[in-house]
Amino acid sequence: MMETVINHGRPSNGAAVSQFQRSTPYNRIVGSIPHPMSLHCVPNTRTHDRWDARLPPVAEVNSGDTVILDCLDSSGAQLSPTSTVADFVAMDRNKIHTITGPVFVRDAEPGDVLQIEIRRIEHRGWGWTSIIPGLGSLPERFTEPHLFLWKLEKDFSYSLAPARLPLAPFLGIVGVAPEAPGPHRTRPPGPFGGNLDVKDLQPGTTLYLPVFHTGALFSAGDGHAAQGDGEVCINGIEGPMEAEFRLTVRKDMRLDEPFAELPPRVSKVADLGSWAFIASAPDALSAAKNVVHHAIDFLMDRFSLSPQLAYTVCSVALDLRLSQIVNQPQITVTGTLAKGLFPKAS
Repeated sequence: MMETVINHGRPSNGAAVSQFQRSTPYNRIVGSIPHPMSLHCVPNTRTHDRWDARLPPVAEVNSGDTVILDCLDSSGAQLSPTSTVADFVAMDRNKIHTITGPVFVRDAEPGDVLQIEIRRIEHRGWGWTSIIPGLGSLPERFTEPHLFLWKLEKDFSYSLAPARLPLAPFLGIVGVAPEAPGPHRTRPPGPFGGNLDVKDLQPGTTLYLPVFHTGALFSAGDGHAAQGDGEVCINGIEGPMEAEFRLTVRKDMRLDEPFAELPPRVSKVADLGSWAFIASAPDALSAAKNVVHHAIDFLMDRFSLSPQLAYTVCSVALDLRLSQIVNQPQITVTGTLAKGLFPKAS
């Protein structure tokens, strides 16, 4: 299998130690057998675009080992920093959500829980956001394809003026092989995790997923440099990422759905308050759509953005939430945009 495995500073092939080949100073005990902690690096050539427990693992690791995954962008490397709308339209949609893996975790069995410590996620300096006819939250309003390319600094992007967008990289897809026989497309999430698009799954988070197959068969990808809660146009800032995880088998836990422990929130911009867009409707999706319409109109009026760019801002920065689900027959949804996104106008 094509991986780099390091045990106490010595690569498995005996070569010199690289920047990723750092020794680990402690052991894990399974029963009475000690296992040295190892670091495994999986390149972005070891990928798949379907969930299927029959896929051969690209790496085998011990419980407690650290895995570094080199992840392609969600197009499967079909887009680049110089791509055009024509390139976007011509993409092979079967390669969407190409993810890195699967990684076989020894000792993991059905009924166990895989503990996934998200240690590090780094973008590669660029990303993209699209509008796809027929998809997104407002397909009736946006009927033409659109592609926006972002240049990413370490912590911000200034590509969509006058916005100053703080970056908070995470992987949209983190999962194990689903219980049902495959293959399955990677777009729908489920109890196995998958395409959750939960922006809270940032470094410092510990995610727990139920295991359905021997070895768990862990995969991840679909990097986002930033995303609003809702991802309303269909994308966040999509881009290639490098991600570091520590994978541990938990036999003392049982789960039916994903669960996570989140670190304290740290903001990269001053809290200048927010704009809140509020709508009520008989169902949450209708209320959410009305919120997004309102936010787009606001951005167009206040900052002279085109409808497409206003929609793009909403997808990467508008946070939707359920405000109430009990005042029947109406459900209320609120969407907030931080004023710090536009510091000169705040």
